[in-house]
Amino acid sequence: MLFLDDHRPRRRSIWGVDVTQETFQSAVIERSHTLPVVVDFWAAWCAPCRQLGPVIERAVAARAGKIELVKLDTDANQRLAMEYRIQGIPAVKAFRDGRVVAEFVGAQPPAAVERFLDGLLPSEADLLVAAGDEVSLRRAVELEPMRADAAVPLAKLLSARGERDEALRIVSLVPGSFAADGLKARIELEQRLAAEPSPAIIGQLRDALEALDVGDTEDALELLLTMLPNADGFKNDLRRVIVGILDELGVEYQLARDARRRLAAALY
Repeated sequence: MLFLDDHRPRRRSIWGVDVTQETFQSAVIERSHTLPVVVDFWAAWCAPCRQLGPVIERAVAARAGKIELVKLDTDANQRLAMEYRIQGIPAVKAFRDGRVVAEFVGAQPPAAVERFLDGLLPSEADLLVAAGDEVSLRRAVELEPMRADAAVPLAKLLSARGERDEALRIVSLVPGSFAADGLKARIELEQRLAAEPSPAIIGQLRDALEALDVGDTEDALELLLTMLPNADGFKNDLRRVIVGILDELGVEYQLARDARRRLAAALY
């Protein structure tokens, strides 16, 4: 039986803080918005818990300041154990931004615990993307060429200063990203219109892209959507550009929702 009425002293460690139902919200949920919090669900009668405890404590200590470890006695906090569906212990759950992002059950060897914790920390590429400068983005793309959040901003920098072939090469390596495909479509469209000017759309397109480049997304989308019905021969390229912009906006903005409806109406 998982939850026994055991009155032996609760284990404490300098590397893990004991939490209760009263402190779980602040110590785990709120704290996980700052850094990953690993919760070790255990009980005093559980031999595998005593086996895992020192292993995970040492591993977290080696990453001091990057990951926080807390321990929750399932016997003393049965409501939380039920809420998080603890069916066997030791159970380890990692929280980030208020939710469980990784977990395992049972005593694990040190190497497995190390891998689990490393998976919670930002990779070198994550840190480079967060830095956001050209040198960092170039290195991130070297490490992970198919990573859209590195390739797209780098390609934008290159395209803005006229290095369109290099920008096109970079975004062409990114699969399954509407943002990357939209930027690719924009570069291809600009190259195509430079070779084959189309008076019917070139002026409006220039205005739309200028608005986009200065951050006036609403005006850019308005111009692009207005052009779409009469853009014979260029409709698919414009559609891809618009979809890429909408992908970067996300689904929560009313502007994006309205634009998606107008895009569907113009195409179908």
